[in-house]
Amino acid sequence: MRTRDAFRAEAGRLSEVLGGLTEADLDRPTGCPPWSVRDLLGHVRTGAGRIVGMLAQPAPARAEVDPASYFGPAKFTPETDTARIDAARRDGSGFTTGRELAADFDRTWREAYDVTGRVPGERVVRTRHGDPMTVDDFLATRVVELGVHGLDLAAALDREPWLTTPAAELVAGLLTDAAGPAGAGLTDELGWDRLTLIAKATGRSPLTRAEQQVVDRRGVRWPAFG
Repeated sequence: MRTRDAFRAEAGRLSEVLGGLTEADLDRPTGCPPWSVRDLLGHVRTGAGRIVGMLAQPAPARAEVDPASYFGPAKFTPETDTARIDAARRDGSGFTTGRELAADFDRTWREAYDVTGRVPGERVVRTRHGDPMTVDDFLATRVVELGVHGLDLAAALDREPWLTTPAAELVAGLLTDAAGPAGAGLTDELGWDRLTLIAKATGRSPLTRAEQQVVDRRGVRWPAFG
């Protein structure tokens, strides 16, 4: 399963990064206020392992949501944002060193990777938002979370992005598909590589005026990301 390969690659790379973080690194602010690096990692860690509990529940009759439609305005209402922020702070508060976080995150993502290998990718699960999705599609949203928040973490830590090739291919493909016909040839017209597309489409890097004009002219609409 290509999605599981991307999940393993990106989660494994983040585990490597975490092992070298200091307590001062964990306290740095991020571009996802009010989260610190520690808070953001708590959010990423919980999200990476969420599929385990979902698979323990009865399967809905059919999938109704794909990865692109999973990310939408309803996920970023004030109430949802408040709950997400508070949960991340709780999940990250128990760790004082990068080594502790790395060990916990490593256990978490490996359990998720293992359990998804025991079921068909078409098996349907229900997300915490109530969305019925296939395992493969939900795991794709985890790759998006790992990849996009990896950009946030790299910026907060003053490091070059570590986005892996399998994750970049999956996330860029999802964004291109979500843009539909309006996005056909967009990256060629703007001279963007995959990393640039992901950073621009998710708001991690601002569009220049010329880029915004092209996006507006084409009527490109990307999924909403926090």
